[in-house]
Amino acid sequence: MSAGAVRPKRSVKAKAGARPKVGAGPKVGAEHKVSAKPKKTADPAAARADSLKAVVIRALEDMKALEIKVLDVRGLTDVADTMVIASGTSDRHVRSVAQNVVEKTKQAGFRPHGVEGQQDSDWVLIDLHDMIVHVMLPRVREFYGLEKLWDMTVTKRAARA
Repeated sequence: MSAGAVRPKRSVKAKAGARPKVGAGPKVGAEHKVSAKPKKTADPAAARADSLKAVVIRALEDMKALEIKVLDVRGLTDVADTMVIASGTSDRHVRSVAQNVVEKTKQAGFRPHGVEGQQDSDWVLIDLHDMIVHVMLPRVREFYGLEKLWDMTVTKRAARA
């Protein structure tokens, strides 16, 4: 054959009475394994809230926010289910931390409903529908005491109900 010539394909036919090769085809009694799909959570809203919380926490940590605290405020208010409170070291730091949270949440597909306080930047509030993020200077955080106001443990909630 010449170098540019193509070899004709040979058809392979099984001979009558020929045995199949070892390992070919399914074995008797063997189970067919199906690749496992990731389980979907029963509540897609809870999965979305967890995803949003992870994005917000990561954005705060990326910008070195201080004293990040996540509060569950379900049952205390209809405004939000979760509040996240964090501190910044200066007004510029507070502004940049808040801006990073807004950018990262937008990239993840969560649109902020509103952002307040970016001009003064001693307290920036980001409304993410079911989550509210507060980024504050430490003196402002101490003065308003949001943790004391909204942090209700299970025993306090039961006593309140």
